[in-house]
Amino acid sequence: LGGASAVGGVGLGYEHGISGMWMVGAIGIGIIILSLAFAPLLQKLKIYTVVQMLTLRYGHESTQGASLVMLAYTMMICATSTGAYASIFVVLFDWDRWLSVLVGGSVVLIYSVIGGMFSITLADVVQFVVMTVGLFFLMLPYGLNEAGGWSGMQERLDTEFFSIDGIGLQSIITYFVVYTLGILIGQDIWQRVFTGRTPGITRWGGFTAGIYILAFGIAGAIVGMTVASMDSGIENRDDVFSIVAIDILPYGLGGIAMAGGIAAMMSTASGGLIASATVARTDVMPLLRSFASRKRPGQLSGREAAQMARENVERSDDHEADVKSNRRWVFGLGVAVMALALVVPDVVAALTIAYAILVGGLLVPIIGAMTWRRGTGIGAAWSMLAGTVVTLGTMIYLEITAENALDGVFANEPIYFGLLASIIVFIVGSLLSKPTPEDVWQAWKHRSRHGIDESNEIPAVVESSQ
Repeated sequence: LGGASAVGGVGLGYEHGISGMWMVGAIGIGIIILSLAFAPLLQKLKIYTVVQMLTLRYGHESTQGASLVMLAYTMMICATSTGAYASIFVVLFDWDRWLSVLVGGSVVLIYSVIGGMFSITLADVVQFVVMTVGLFFLMLPYGLNEAGGWSGMQERLDTEFFSIDGIGLQSIITYFVVYTLGILIGQDIWQRVFTGRTPGITRWGGFTAGIYILAFGIAGAIVGMTVASMDSGIENRDDVFSIVAIDILPYGLGGIAMAGGIAAMMSTASGGLIASATVARTDVMPLLRSFASRKRPGQLSGREAAQMARENVERSDDHEADVKSNRRWVFGLGVAVMALALVVPDVVAALTIAYAILVGGLLVPIIGAMTWRRGTGIGAAWSMLAGTVVTLGTMIYLEITAENALDGVFANEPIYFGLLASIIVFIVGSLLSKPTPEDVWQAWKHRSRHGIDESNEIPAVVESSQ
């Protein structure tokens, strides 16, 4: 849950009524599907990144190109959240934007650098409490009271506000395509799965979080409806959250509600920062080194694929040096994200592009890796390229031909066409290329069932046949 869920969800409720919950609801459903269907498998793999999973499953180095898309996605998530809470600081404290980004970004950067994923988890627990109190125990009851309860809203609002599909079927489908599918493959979400102590904790912890997110979406939409029943003249729907905190809640309590929104944004920013640093260090740098050495990507054996995926999971001989290196990556990318939040004029548009590429280019190879044995590294690599090119190409075409310059960025067609191209190329490319080598498949199957054992990751029957 981030700024889009807290501030944006309330704004959608103000504009569309109870159906405004679908954006946040799509996120919750994505978390539930990931937790029940895929999280235990991912937790057993003992990996750090999405690209490591692809390398382990397909045994082909060409899949490492996915790291570039994932890095762009995670950095834009972090930059968008940084810009969101900086905007609130500008209003609250009358600071310049650069100072707001610097102060807010520095807070997130400090605890992320010092404590890594563990400190982010502890901070998220505190932020979760603040978010819960702010929305469920302050904004929702006070808003309903001011609006005269549910019956009071029914008297003043159109019946469309109480329709579950009032926002429009097309918008609901788009939310599921973008957010539900994006959640399934996002590095920032996967890294939460990787920290689970057991597959059971991973499954049911994630499932419970998904249920909470659904409730958060419904509550946010109702808060927006209470404002719509009292004041329908607000021009910017994103201002509704602040209006409830400042104008409806008593002094002091309104500050807690504002803190809840900021907490949601900071939790997303810190998670995106760790995800960016992990992808950059673990996946992007090896890819760039291979380009520099002019090494062509090739097929790996099962043992090579397992070793490549395992190298960054095992502790290094010098653990202190390894921790220092991780901290340098987090610090460096944290500074880069703050700069990005300052110089990019429309980070929402940039985030939309990153999300579109993520879903259009990477969804099919990633889900195919976990569901279709015949999928191959060649098919996955060409599928990534086709999905990314078609998504971007359609977006550029629509932007050039549309009357509004941003119509291409926010259109639905680029993701749909990108997904279609990715599916076709993945199936055709996999069927036309050689099947994944048996030793690679057996290494994947063994590890996905049993995790990493102390002696050998590859079953003896496969090793003896090589």
